[in-house]
Amino acid sequence: MTLQQLRYAITIADCGSMNEAAKHLFISQPSLSETMKELENEIGFDIFLRSNRGIIITPEGEEFLGYAREVAEQFGLLQAKYIDKVAKEKFSVSTQHYTFAVKAFVETVKQVGMDRYEFAVHETMTADVIENVKNFKSEIGVLYLNDFNEKVLTKLFKEYGLEFVELFTCDTYVYLWAGHPLAKKDVISMSELDDYPCLAFEQGKNNAFYFSEEMKSTYEYKRLIKANDRATLLNMMKGLNAYTLCSGIVCEELNGSEYLAVPLLETEKMRIGYLKRKGAKLSHIGELYVKELKKYKDNVM
Repeated sequence: MTLQQLRYAITIADCGSMNEAAKHLFISQPSLSETMKELENEIGFDIFLRSNRGIIITPEGEEFLGYAREVAEQFGLLQAKYIDKVAKEKFSVSTQHYTFAVKAFVETVKQVGMDRYEFAVHETMTADVIENVKNFKSEIGVLYLNDFNEKVLTKLFKEYGLEFVELFTCDTYVYLWAGHPLAKKDVISMSELDDYPCLAFEQGKNNAFYFSEEMKSTYEYKRLIKANDRATLLNMMKGLNAYTLCSGIVCEELNGSEYLAVPLLETEKMRIGYLKRKGAKLSHIGELYVKELKKYKDNVM
């Protein structure tokens, strides 16, 4: 097994096809296929299943690629530090769509500067938050647990060698724009919301209720609209008098002052925290980021 073989396998997985990967690597497709077949024969299982439509990664291949990415990244760090000698420390966060998590990231970057560090933040789907921490793409993943999803997600964390660290507990709030007909109410019930569209973040192929970013995921909504980014949801709130359910932690600096959170009558508790590799010590920047996240405990409504 060679580092080149690992890099080839990673490129195939990222490109989704042998043909595209060969173009990216500037080698012929038959040569790439032969190299992968030699690697698969050596390790004793198929990493990819080939078809006319491209490739499918096998379950064993998914696990193998996770380790391969770790080896390639570590070699890259060694090469940069001891050969290129221009290495920058890397810090990456993956998070569900929380403005406070992004704002905490911004404050962390301001503290340490960018001369010595390379940063990345991924505001993404729940399954990707988990996968990114599992595969070392992110050091920290920010998400929530509640009575409904805790058993399933905790089992998944254990299988992936991850642990969840709770930061604070929140009630459920209705998030809507200030001009919404219900915006001036002190508390809003689910029945009052039935006449308005509910907004939820798209979870892709992992669309089980357990991966939902919003509370009340099993509620039978009369009108439900899914989107994959925060800006789109905010536009629909204003244009359609739509709403979503949230933690109540409002970050006006990023979302603007036209939106607000009103307590939901049928509230449920959500435990917001972060994922990390089990037993792993957080980096210096990771500790700073968690410190910024903890500041929002005082902002819980």
